Amino acid sequence: MSLAEVISDRSGAGPSIRRPFVIAEAGVNHEGSMDLARRLIDEAAEAGADAIKFQTYRADTIAVRESPAYWDLSKEPTTSQHELFSKYDRFWKGEFEQLKRHCDERGIEFMSTPFDAESATFLSDLMGAFKVASADITNLPFIRHICRFGKPLLLSTGAADVWEIAEATATIKRSGNPFALMHCVLNYPTDRHSANLGMITDLRRRFPEAVTGYSDHTLPDPSMSVLTTAVLLGAEILEKHFTHDKLLPGNDHYHAMDRTDLAGFQARLDDLFAMIGSFEKAALPSEDPAREHARRSLVSARPIPAGTIVGPDDLTWKRPGHAISPRMFDDVVGRTARTDIAADQVILWAMLD
Repeated sequence: MSLAEVISDRSGAGPSIRRPFVIAEAGVNHEGSMDLARRLIDEAAEAGADAIKFQTYRADTIAVRESPAYWDLSKEPTTSQHELFSKYDRFWKGEFEQLKRHCDERGIEFMSTPFDAESATFLSDLMGAFKVASADITNLPFIRHICRFGKPLLLSTGAADVWEIAEATATIKRSGNPFALMHCVLNYPTDRHSANLGMITDLRRRFPEAVTGYSDHTLPDPSMSVLTTAVLLGAEILEKHFTHDKLLPGNDHYHAMDRTDLAGFQARLDDLFAMIGSFEKAALPSEDPAREHARRSLVSARPIPAGTIVGPDDLTWKRPGHAISPRMFDDVVGRTARTDIAADQVILWAMLD
């Protein structure tokens, strides 16, 4: 199932918890190297990501030169946004066309977040759905530009108040585009106890027309418990930064997952959804022995001579459950014993008229 299909599937049918669509957010962790970008695609595909997403921008169109940092300077010491973006803005249309082809070869969906109108225009030919970054949630002219391509939108809501989300989604709805909302905390990295995953449920409640997901900036732990919890709260799309080496300094490496983390998370999802099983309550074949032997049957509480009309005090209920069920108690009371029935005997229909 493609991301566009996931976002567009708002029929209201099906379970409230489902296996998520997982996006490996490579961003600019390729650091301007096509070989490294292809390696990130390969490793994300091998580890089980549904899509890999890059970022497409020019430093001169995303930030003025005097643009202060908002990240942890102990992890990424660059103090100017413009300066940091200038390090990684080497890829443009031709490079992303090549990466799209490589994604197709590896069976993983290609995505890249545009940060200006020009990149959005050429990326539209390469993607089935658009991602709008949290920082652009109030950039309504840009959202309207993206909506013109008629594709589903994935909108991150980091650092946004509800009224800002409502204003952005109203803009999208006027264009008729399906959309998904991603809970996100815009800290790099986000402390796990500041993830506020309960906000996923609020987005689901306030915006029932949208698929809900989670964009994660916490440091990955061996159990990937933050992402797992997000799934249990109803996140149907997950996005997390992805790198080939978490020990690399700077940029988005330090709070990213790698292929080992991702593969381990997919294995945990296998186990989680095996435990969740069916969303429709029914007795299982594996429970047949318990149904037969642990349930109760009607049993004579005392001797019942032939010809006696069976009364309530003549009956009790004991295991096993392969004879007349206690649910038929009222149907048995008032019948006549066809034969002598000893005390503590399982009652069969053949014993009654």
